[in-house]
Amino acid sequence: MPVAVNEVAALVDAVTGLRAAVDDVALPFEVASAQAARDERRRLLDRLDDHLLPRLRHPDAPTLLVVGGSTGAGKSTLVSSLVGEPVSPAGVLRPTTRWPVLVHHPDDADQFTGDRVLPGLPRVTGAGPAGGRGVRLVASEAVPPGLALLDAPDIDSVEEANRTLAVQLLGAADAWLFVTTAARYADAVPWELLADASRRRTHLALVLDRVDAADAPAVAAHLRVMLDERGLAGTPVLLVPESRPDDDGLLPEQAVAAVASWATDLALDPAIRERALAATRDGSAQEAARAARALADAADDQRAAADRLRSAVVASYASARELVAERTSDGSMLRGEVLARWQDVVGTGEWVRSIESGVARLRDRISAGLRGRRAADPTMAEAVGHGLEAVVLDAAQDAAARAHADWYHDPAGHALLDGLALSRASADLRERVDAAVRAWQGDVLDLVREEGAGRRSTARALSFGVNGLGAALMVAVFASTGGLTGAEVGIVGGTALLAQRLLEAVFGDEAVRRLTRTAHERLDQRVGELLDAEAARYFALLDPVAALVRDGGAVRSRASLVETAARTVAVVPPEATGRRNSTGPGLRGAAAGGVPAAGEADAQGDAPREGWWRRWRRGRSG
Repeated sequence: MPVAVNEVAALVDAVTGLRAAVDDVALPFEVASAQAARDERRRLLDRLDDHLLPRLRHPDAPTLLVVGGSTGAGKSTLVSSLVGEPVSPAGVLRPTTRWPVLVHHPDDADQFTGDRVLPGLPRVTGAGPAGGRGVRLVASEAVPPGLALLDAPDIDSVEEANRTLAVQLLGAADAWLFVTTAARYADAVPWELLADASRRRTHLALVLDRVDAADAPAVAAHLRVMLDERGLAGTPVLLVPESRPDDDGLLPEQAVAAVASWATDLALDPAIRERALAATRDGSAQEAARAARALADAADDQRAAADRLRSAVVASYASARELVAERTSDGSMLRGEVLARWQDVVGTGEWVRSIESGVARLRDRISAGLRGRRAADPTMAEAVGHGLEAVVLDAAQDAAARAHADWYHDPAGHALLDGLALSRASADLRERVDAAVRAWQGDVLDLVREEGAGRRSTARALSFGVNGLGAALMVAVFASTGGLTGAEVGIVGGTALLAQRLLEAVFGDEAVRRLTRTAHERLDQRVGELLDAEAARYFALLDPVAALVRDGGAVRSRASLVETAARTVAVVPPEATGRRNSTGPGLRGAAAGGVPAAGEADAQGDAPREGWWRRWRRGRSG
């Protein structure tokens, strides 16, 4: 049943959308699936651009028959022998190494000079340039209109670029002639590509070249067993007997008769051509969807890597911020130099007895102590500054070490670090911490000043004691005794209680709670800004790369659309014929896979088999 135009159009739209989604996939992070996914993405884009989209958009374009195979299998000799002239000279440094030869009828020249197929490869006529890569176009009247032969590089070339190009060209094929020899047909590399052909349901024939007549039956039988075992049952096996080339390097016409017959049917029989193109097209669409789903999984791995690296940094510096918050509220700060300087503010040896004298006496005591002198020794602020600086620097250093370790042991993060020394805090962090601590101390004084601005009863105390009350508020911020032991509990506990009672005497208990909470929040904010700046060193490496990454959702969605559209247009489901590469009736000599003896009759008549070009010319003249 013919495929409706709107069904094909739906498949074109679906494949176009899939191509855009695949092109949008970025795989920059070095995760386990990355390299294989990059290779698969490139191959998938090549196949979409080189074969599937051109075939869908131009269903009547010439059939591209790619001749591929192993090194020394005789591909170039076979192509030249089919055409009847040395269009693709064989040899160690033959042009097909970097400039594969595409032979077409002159009337089809415009189909191959543009970018309809193989858009990424330049075209030349005549000998290819010494460098670079591209396709050498050869126009020949010997090739029927509507068919083109492409002699691909060796699939097992010693040059990786040649192997890559060979795979790309095979992926661009409407049909394959896969050439091997009796000595090489069991090699692993050809079977990897044949497995790919099986998945794609590519119209395919396997050419067994240079076969000795005595070995032909056994080799052909074993090869067919291997094909059956690998899902390629029914694939034609075309034997080319060992023959002496003529002076032009061409094999006798009879030697390539089986191959010529198979190619002739593909070129000249509309039913076979339509069936072959449809099978390859539909298989390619389904295989593209399958490959896209695998690529979507790799894209998810990329997104997970970006999230994992970000989480490692966020967690490290969040822990550092929590550590600073804990150490500035558990009483740890009220030791040593800070404690000594606070005692200087309130009067050495007398501040503990003040606690026992009641709030009223405490107010009088503090007011008297502050009146007429500097309310706080500047060394109090310095002591607080030094203590805070040490806490923040230690926390920042620990965070840098943890984040660096997490990235270093993660392949994705290790590649981003590239030797950068991020395991330590920034060189200028000490100066920035010092500035932040001084700014916070200014915040504390501002809070005291603002709170006391409207309190007439304490105006005199405030006028003499903003610095002292500010010191008391800092002590209250550090007030908890958590984490302290032994005599420190009593000393620090008394210190905190004195500071709190002093503040309550001036401002009231509710105001003190609010001032303490606000002061601590501002300290946390300033510490957070410092640590955020430290974490930004990591994000400066991560963010530009992570911005490229998308999860696989869009690709999966597009793949589902392709699968649905491909099922709708499928003409020959593989299960309908029981063979993966069914091409319908018409492969008369090729299906048998034998090599006719001289003078053996064709199944369609009494004349010996002829090369396709002669059959085509005879058909034109008749």
